[in-house]
Amino acid sequence: MTPADQPDLSLRFFDNREKYLQFVSTCNEKQVIARRVAMDIRHLNPSPPGLRVFDAGMGDATVLTRLMRHLHQRYPTVPFLIAGKEISQEDVRIGLERMGDRFSEHPQTVLVITNMLYSEAPTFTPGSPEKMEKLNWLEMAFDGTTAYEFDEQIRELEPIVREWWKTVPSERTGNPVYAAPSVVVIYRKDQRWPLEQIIPKKGDPNVWYDLILAAQPFRATQPATAKVKNVLAPLAKSLAPGGNMVVVQSTGKDPGMEIIRTLWPGEDPFQTPRFDLLRELRIQLGDSHPELHFLSYPDSRAEFRYELQLQPEQTTNNIGTSTLLAAWNAATYVAQTDEQRLREVMGTSGYLDVTQNVLHKYNGLWFNDESFIVSRVPGEVHA
Repeated sequence: MTPADQPDLSLRFFDNREKYLQFVSTCNEKQVIARRVAMDIRHLNPSPPGLRVFDAGMGDATVLTRLMRHLHQRYPTVPFLIAGKEISQEDVRIGLERMGDRFSEHPQTVLVITNMLYSEAPTFTPGSPEKMEKLNWLEMAFDGTTAYEFDEQIRELEPIVREWWKTVPSERTGNPVYAAPSVVVIYRKDQRWPLEQIIPKKGDPNVWYDLILAAQPFRATQPATAKVKNVLAPLAKSLAPGGNMVVVQSTGKDPGMEIIRTLWPGEDPFQTPRFDLLRELRIQLGDSHPELHFLSYPDSRAEFRYELQLQPEQTTNNIGTSTLLAAWNAATYVAQTDEQRLREVMGTSGYLDVTQNVLHKYNGLWFNDESFIVSRVPGEVHA
């Protein structure tokens, strides 16, 4: 393949930071997902020494911190292990900045952030001896009792995050992968004794989770076999007895996709509905892990929607350019449309006309997600 024939990996839309930030600031998906997962925490049955949670794509921790508030409300005196996987240096920085008040409200919290692969991150254990030799591991006990004190110490972590969260492009896919596997473990010094049993130890793979959140953890166009093999299967294997994994993904059954299909007829990036993923999970794990149950709800329970948040002065009869651009960004972000295709249609104003027509038609813009659960039978021993 000649250089001219090779794909321009810098044009991967879904990795574009500015578009991501505009999406999360103009749409309420993160908030809605947190409420959706909170519906399922009442089914948790944590046992000593604490409640363990793994976020399989922490992002900027908008969902995770909201979920931590729900968990504190329900389990105010239970020790928490809160683990988050995130490859983005910027997201880790922002996510950590949101954690100061969590250590204040729920003192018995152990927070772990890692950049490892899905097959490695739940146990904080690199997948080869070579990677293990490169492992960065920091355990940091915060002094103090106030959110202000914790925030000051979180700022001290910024140089470590900048260095440890460096990435390189994958030779196989072009996606960013870690330069070195890294783990940061944080807890309050005055809570060290009651947290001793849930603080992860370097090289100990025996970490299981009562709750795993996998919200939009893969690219929509990947086949079900890859999504399960590379992401969902290793996560499901990390469930503790009685634990639940909540999986959330886009459906494409919404006005946002109507914008996309008007410009690219026949476009269908969402080709693995939850039933396909559940079927593939049964194929890959059903025989080897009979303790896992794969649960789907009817559409009325499984599907939920989130919206583009219009400003009060904005109406469908008075849509400003900024709102049109936000709607366009949201629709193309959710559909994971690559930059090259976007450039082809953004040379004229036609894409804004299409966006405006859809906003008028539906009196706004919304998107549909769906969720399903993988649960582990209580009392079973891990295979």
